[in-house]
Amino acid sequence: MRLSDLRPAPKSKKKPKRLGRGESSGTGKTAGRGHKGQKARSGGGVGVGFEGGQMPLQRRLPKRGFTNIFKKTFAVVNLKDLEGFPPDSLIDSEVLATSGLIRGATLPVKVLANGDLTKPLNLKVQAASKKALEKITALGGRVEILTL
Repeated sequence: MRLSDLRPAPKSKKKPKRLGRGESSGTGKTAGRGHKGQKARSGGGVGVGFEGGQMPLQRRLPKRGFTNIFKKTFAVVNLKDLEGFPPDSLIDSEVLATSGLIRGATLPVKVLANGDLTKPLNLKVQAASKKALEKITALGGRVEILTL
């Protein structure tokens, strides 16, 4: 089966109503919109969340929390993800991006200690947890922390 072979189920295709095509069509003159009023006008109707003048729900509920504009987001890499690299290899954000461990080399990279490492690696990253640094240096690897 190919995508070009797909067809709708028999008798499932329904033509849209042709509105405003004469009195005898059944949907002529006002085209099923009735007479006058907000919903009869072009562009008419109430907006999303409008409750007829009652205070809308999104304004009745209290606001909570805030957004920190100084928040730093990192591309996170765990030690178990680095296990696939050969020993003593140099790993930076570009190598991680080409291997598919992070999306693109734009975000700063942080190494976390989730999982175990069995070989020494040389990393050039923007951040690493204390536990990850301990595990890497214990095996004889090096971690160079780059500035953000």
